[in-house]
Amino acid sequence: MQRLTEKMAKGNFWWFLWHSGFLALASSFMDVDTVMPSVVADSGGSPLHIGLLVSIMIGGSSVTQLFFASYLYRKRYKKNFLLIGINLRVISLIGLAVFFFVLRNILGSGEVWFILALVSVFSLSGAFANISYIDIMGKSIYKKQRKSFLSLKQVVYSIGILVSALTAFWVLSGSSGSLGYGVLFILAAIFLFIASLGFWKLKEIKGVALPVKSAFAFIRLVIKEIREKPKLRNYIFIISTLGNVLGLMSFMVLYAKMNFPSQDLQVGTMLLVKVFGAVMTGSLLFYFSKRFKYGKLLYIVILLALLLPVLVILFSDDHILFMSTFFVGGILVTMYIVSMSGILLEISTRKNRALYAGAAGAGSIFPAVFSLAGGWIVHSFGFDVFFIIFGLLVAVSVVFIYRIKCRK
Repeated sequence: MQRLTEKMAKGNFWWFLWHSGFLALASSFMDVDTVMPSVVADSGGSPLHIGLLVSIMIGGSSVTQLFFASYLYRKRYKKNFLLIGINLRVISLIGLAVFFFVLRNILGSGEVWFILALVSVFSLSGAFANISYIDIMGKSIYKKQRKSFLSLKQVVYSIGILVSALTAFWVLSGSSGSLGYGVLFILAAIFLFIASLGFWKLKEIKGVALPVKSAFAFIRLVIKEIREKPKLRNYIFIISTLGNVLGLMSFMVLYAKMNFPSQDLQVGTMLLVKVFGAVMTGSLLFYFSKRFKYGKLLYIVILLALLLPVLVILFSDDHILFMSTFFVGGILVTMYIVSMSGILLEISTRKNRALYAGAAGAGSIFPAVFSLAGGWIVHSFGFDVFFIIFGLLVAVSVVFIYRIKCRK
C-alpha cells in the first residue's frame, strides 16, 4: 500500500489550508446561522419554514451522509467525489444568485420553496463532499499534525470569514434585499470555486475499501460498529443532544426579526458579531492547541448553550445588547466544531474513517427532527417553550461526553 511521505503530508497540509481560507471567504455570504434564515424570513417564510431550513442544512444533510458513505466507503480514492460535491454546491449558489437577480418577481408565492429546493442541493452535495473530505484529510496529514492543523485551520478560517463578514455587512448595508442577497451568493460561488482548486493539488494515497455491496449492508455494518464500539456510540449520542446547538442561531435570527423588525442592518450586524466571536475563539484554540482537550471544550460548550437562551430573553428589549448573543453563539459553534472534528479523528482509523463519518450522520437524525419540531413549537407555543426543551437536550449530553473519555 502506498505510504504517506513527509513531502506529501506537508504539501497536503497547505492545500487543505488553501481550501479553508477561500471557503472562509465564501462562508459569510452563505452563512447558515444568519444569512440563510434571513433570506427565508424576508421571502415570506414562517417559523415552520425556518424549522425546515434548519432541518435541511444542519440535520438532514448530515443524515444523508449515512447513505452517501455506503457508496463512498467502497472507493479507495475519493478526491473526484469530493470535487463533484463542491462543484454542485457552486452550481446551487449560482442558482440562488440568478433567483434574486432575475426570478424572484416571476415566481411569486413559490419563492420560499424554490429557495429551499436550492438550499437542499447545496446542503446534500456538501454532505456528499464531507465524507470524502474527512477520509482524505485523515490519511493525508500525519496524526501528530492534526491538532495543530485543526487549530491553524480555524485561525485561517476565522480571518477569512472576518473579511467576508465585513464585505457582507457592506453589501447588505448598501443594497436592497434582493440585490444584496444576489451579490452575496454570486461572491460565495466564486470563492467556493477557487477554494476547490486546492483539492486538485492534493496527493491522495490509496485508502482501504471494504466489500459492502449495498446501502442496507452498509447500515448493518454501521449498526454492528455502534454496538461494538462504545466511543462511536457515545459520539453519536453527543451529536443527537449537543448537536442541536448548530441550529440555535437560526432561531435567534427569527427571534430578532420578530422583536426588532424596524432595525436597519440587522442581518449584517448579527453576522459580523458572530464572526468576531468565532475569530477570537479560533485564535485562542490555536494558541493553546497543545494544552486543551476536546472533552473539556465540550463541557464549556454545554455551559454556553445553556446560558445563550437566557441572554436572548434578558436582552429582548434592547437590540444592541441582543446582538451580543451572537458573539456568544460564534464562540459556542466554533468550540463545538473543533471539538467534534478532533474527536472523530481520534476515535477512528484510516480503515474505518469513512464508516465513522457516515455513522455520525445517524446522530443528526434527532437534531433534524428537533429543528422541524422547533419551528412548530415556536409557532404554537412560543420561544420560551422551545428554549426550555433545547436546554434539557443539551444538559443530557453531559453523560455521553463523560463516557467517551477523550484523552486528547
